[in-house]
Amino acid sequence: MHSPLALVRDPAADLPDGPRAPEPFDALEQIVGINLARLRAERQLSLDALARASGVSRAMLAQIESARSVPSIKVLCKVAAALKVSVAAFLRRHAVNGFEHLPAGQAARVVSASGRYSTRALYPEGAPVAAEFHELRIAPLHTEAGTRRAPGTTVNLVVSDGTLEVRVHDQRQLLATGDAIVFDADQPHSFRNPGDTETRAFRVTLNAETPPRRDVPHDAATRPAAS
Repeated sequence: MHSPLALVRDPAADLPDGPRAPEPFDALEQIVGINLARLRAERQLSLDALARASGVSRAMLAQIESARSVPSIKVLCKVAAALKVSVAAFLRRHAVNGFEHLPAGQAARVVSASGRYSTRALYPEGAPVAAEFHELRIAPLHTEAGTRRAPGTTVNLVVSDGTLEVRVHDQRQLLATGDAIVFDADQPHSFRNPGDTETRAFRVTLNAETPPRRDVPHDAATRPAAS
């Protein structure tokens, strides 16, 4: 039932078309600076106000925004706390322009060895995300086993074209065009196209939250409990 997947790409997307222009804002300093300026502007904070809230000097904040300085993690943590965002918010490339265009012709597809099942990521890959968004294409009469994920992971799937039979453990649910289903992805599951035309569906995977790690003093286990 399950077939290995391989990464394929549209050959036309890899044809040489002359020297590639450098990406705008490719330097880390520029990405951090632009995101900081954007976050500060969204909150209508002056440099002085953010300096007071974060404990980072106005001069340092100005240097970061103008890409003249790469801040330390400690400085970023202080500024992030003042802006009430995560440190990762300063590193998001798509936030530089407010969006990131993902051309269909340049997207990588993961295809089964038989070529009868494929997925395409509809989100910027390369960094841990809370939610994954994929397009699925399933050939007629093909069955594909789903990959079991960590406990707490949830899948929300909607059929946009055709029909799809989703099996979770021993239960089967037939979905028509427009139907949706939600299930826990740590269970055995599979997808089957019972029709005679290709099925297209969209899947959102909500990854399980990782509980925060708490540092326990080395001698905590041997410390006597308070009476």
